[in-house]
Amino acid sequence: IHIPSYYPKLVAIGEGRSVDRLPKLSENYTEDTWLKLRDAVGAIQNSTSIKYNLEELYQAVENLCSYKVSPTLYKQLRQVCEDHVQAQIHQFREYPFDLCSSLDNLSFLKRMNRCWQDHCRQTIMIRSIFLFLDRTYVLQNSLLPSIWDTGLELFRTHIVSDVAVQKRTVEGLLEQIELERNGETIDRSLLRSLLGMLSDLQVYRDSFEERFLTETNRLYAAEGQRLMQERDVPEYLHHVARRLEEENDRIMSYLDQSTQKPLINCIEKQLLGEHMTAILQKGLSNLLDENRVTELTLLYQLFSKGKGGLPTLLQFWRDYIKSFGGEIVCTPEKDKDMVQDLLDFKDKMDNVVQSCFARNEAFINAMKEAFETFINKRPNKPAELIAKYVDSKLRAGNKEATEEELERILDKIMIIFRFIHGKDVFEAFYKKDLAKRLLVGKSASVDAEKSMLSKLKHECGAAFTSKLEGMFKDMELSKDIMIQFKQYMQNQSEPSNIELTVNILTMGYWPSYTPMEVHLPSEMVKLQEVFKLFYLSKHSGRKLQWQPTLGHSVLKAEFKEGKKELQVSLFQTLVLLMFNEGEDFGMEEIRTATGIEEMELKRTLQSLACGKARVLNKNPRGKDVEDGDRFNFNNDFKHKLFRIKINQIQMKETVEEQVSTTERVFQDRQYQIDAAVVRIMKMRKILSHNLLVSELYNQLKFPVKPGDLKKRIESLIDRDYMERDKETPNQYHYVA
Repeated sequence: IHIPSYYPKLVAIGEGRSVDRLPKLSENYTEDTWLKLRDAVGAIQNSTSIKYNLEELYQAVENLCSYKVSPTLYKQLRQVCEDHVQAQIHQFREYPFDLCSSLDNLSFLKRMNRCWQDHCRQTIMIRSIFLFLDRTYVLQNSLLPSIWDTGLELFRTHIVSDVAVQKRTVEGLLEQIELERNGETIDRSLLRSLLGMLSDLQVYRDSFEERFLTETNRLYAAEGQRLMQERDVPEYLHHVARRLEEENDRIMSYLDQSTQKPLINCIEKQLLGEHMTAILQKGLSNLLDENRVTELTLLYQLFSKGKGGLPTLLQFWRDYIKSFGGEIVCTPEKDKDMVQDLLDFKDKMDNVVQSCFARNEAFINAMKEAFETFINKRPNKPAELIAKYVDSKLRAGNKEATEEELERILDKIMIIFRFIHGKDVFEAFYKKDLAKRLLVGKSASVDAEKSMLSKLKHECGAAFTSKLEGMFKDMELSKDIMIQFKQYMQNQSEPSNIELTVNILTMGYWPSYTPMEVHLPSEMVKLQEVFKLFYLSKHSGRKLQWQPTLGHSVLKAEFKEGKKELQVSLFQTLVLLMFNEGEDFGMEEIRTATGIEEMELKRTLQSLACGKARVLNKNPRGKDVEDGDRFNFNNDFKHKLFRIKINQIQMKETVEEQVSTTERVFQDRQYQIDAAVVRIMKMRKILSHNLLVSELYNQLKFPVKPGDLKKRIESLIDRDYMERDKETPNQYHYVA
């Protein structure tokens, strides 16, 4: 209320300045003035019109205050207000307090809200008239509540603190909130007003919040138990997210801000905290199997809010990867697709971490640890299969990928390769396959080969790739030697009609091949001798050992259809050249003439007489070659191409071959263990068994069992590299 004429006097008194002196007041004047003021207050409280001018009333209060009547005036005003508030309680007692319907409760709340709104409006009006009293006497007495605070105190004491009224109000509010939680529409402005009332009266926490949180706890505890049984995990997660959104909306709309933290904690505890393990046991595997990105993101967001949520999710995530990956690695039936499955699985898990788990470092590290654990559950096999997978990608004829895609595949392979402990097994199989690619000219791209070599060098060091790099050097040197040899042949008096190409391989770099003696035609033998003389004249002291198993030729052949060129292995060449001398040969005759070992010969004949390009006829017909079979030249052979490649029947890598490659790796490991033991003992001179084993584990780059280490130590003691201490058998001395 703005009172322009008199307000300056209020300010002057408040600041301690003098005001115009007023005439002395008589007792009658004081009594009459109070009656006038009391009538005005009563009119305000009863919502009737005030008989007097507001400025006149304000002036009257000022006059009374100026002549030390303030204490009496304050008490009388308080008493009038208290009497009025006390009378208001009766309207609430008219309501029945037992067996109330929702409509009764809503009606009660509306009555309470109307009473509160009226009280606030009336108190503001009364305070406007008694503003001078409020700003002088009350302000100077710190123990006295202001007129507004007095109004709140009276309403709290006589209405809201009434046990029955408070209980009915709170229960009505809780009922309205429960109806809204069940999907019904309620009057939010009514709840906002009444909860604001409880907050203003400072009874919100004690009278409402505690009951509200208890009821919320009970509701969501029951709901969590029920829905965990009824719904699948994706549905349940969406329900929890919706509930959290609804409760946050309630806080924004009508609940006090102080309720936010305990309310959200309550929901997270009852809908998530109590069911974390059950949610993950019931649904995480399915979500990951089906790549449900939206639900996994939601799961992570919800679990990151709950206490202990992320550590629990992390453990289940780690266990899932170990379980799923272990199944890929430890199922021999899946060996054919193991590496591709591992790459796909790694891509999928990377995507989950990136898209759903906010690139959380803990989840990335757990994934790496899990991959390393399961991939080494089955020693050696993953390393062998990764080497073969790389071979399939680097071999000519792999039309699946462009150079960029191939580079990407190799990068992914290296990630899987890092997890493997027995990298020497990979090296052994990789070297064997690389040799085949280089010698048969089957490599898809020299750049890709060198890129892979560079990646291996970066990952494992120069020692790991030194032999592989040596193989490439041999191939490049061989090209230079062949240029010189061709010039040498041009200067010969008797030039050969056979064009010879030789690859000179350094024995230490390449896989070991079993030498096989075969009967070569005299022209070939003569040419070999010419090359031998030429090579040894430039590199004295070296020894050449020919490897016929790796040789191949191009033969010119005449059929009824015309001339063709046949691209064949050296063994196929020896068999076909026999048919220049005769029409028909038996299996035994061919073996005697060529000197080829029996199993190798059967595969060679099978490729020539039973494959796609049948340049020989077999009698009797059949897919397999038997001892009594006879063969003749197929003059009626037809083919659309001029140069035909006749592939040797690939003998599937036998178990023996795999075992021999693995055994070679183990043999190399034994040498490495021996060298490491001697190196450590030479440096330390005296060392206990446990410390020696600990040092060995730090130095060796492959997995090894304590029993194997013990055998190597015993072997070195037997060979006098070291000896046991005579008094302490568990201690070793280095023998210089």
